[in-house]
Amino acid sequence: MTFPHLLIEDLDGIRLVSVDRPDKLNALDEATLRSLHSAFDAAADHDGVRVLVLTGSGPKAFVAGADIAGMAALSPARARDFSLLGQRMMRRIERMPKPVIAMINGFALGGGLELAMCCHLRIAADGAKLGLPEVTLGLVPGFGGSQRLLRLAGRAAALELTLLGAPVDAQRALALGIVNRVVPAAELREATLALAAQLAAQAPLAMRGILDAIQVGAGLPLDDALEYESAQFGLVFSTEDAREGMSAFLARRKPVFANR
Repeated sequence: MTFPHLLIEDLDGIRLVSVDRPDKLNALDEATLRSLHSAFDAAADHDGVRVLVLTGSGPKAFVAGADIAGMAALSPARARDFSLLGQRMMRRIERMPKPVIAMINGFALGGGLELAMCCHLRIAADGAKLGLPEVTLGLVPGFGGSQRLLRLAGRAAALELTLLGAPVDAQRALALGIVNRVVPAAELREATLALAAQLAAQAPLAMRGILDAIQVGAGLPLDDALEYESAQFGLVFSTEDAREGMSAFLARRKPVFANR
């Protein structure tokens, strides 16, 4: 299984997807956006993949942004299409039925931060830089950055980062709620894969229900969201994994989940 501009590595239920354009600091062009969409479609349908880790190749960048050289030649209509292509891909990741962890190993700027924010969890190296610098190019975020940052970090932080365009370091991103954890760069891969292994050992159908409840519930009034959560609870309660989990708890043993 190959996808242009991506490297794929499978590790005991964990699929590591690396954007592989290190000479461009892994900048996102149209071909890479399409490859990412296809790669996540394939992972969603693969029963052996329980968790995904998304990162960038090379030591410098997760993804340093969209490919400005390609963008500069776009007409306004083509620019809108490029924005919609990126947004569809990122919604695909956001709606994945399996957890996706962004392993932020360097610059996550513009489209790179937008890509990280559509993942479910984010771990950053202590030297990472994160930001939405589009305003410095006379542009606005086009892959959902303004909206996801608003929801993750709140109005004040979203306005500061988008209006000034200046990146923040990993610790500031942690304080703002943009990333979940910060670790030393030398420990990033080990820490991320350890977290992914924890998730891979959980009940897949329960994780799917949680992801779905949070994704759908975020856009609903509270009463409707609570009703949706109860529906998910009942649905997951019918699975073999739920019976296994409760039986294991009562027997004081480790559960073995079969994704059924």
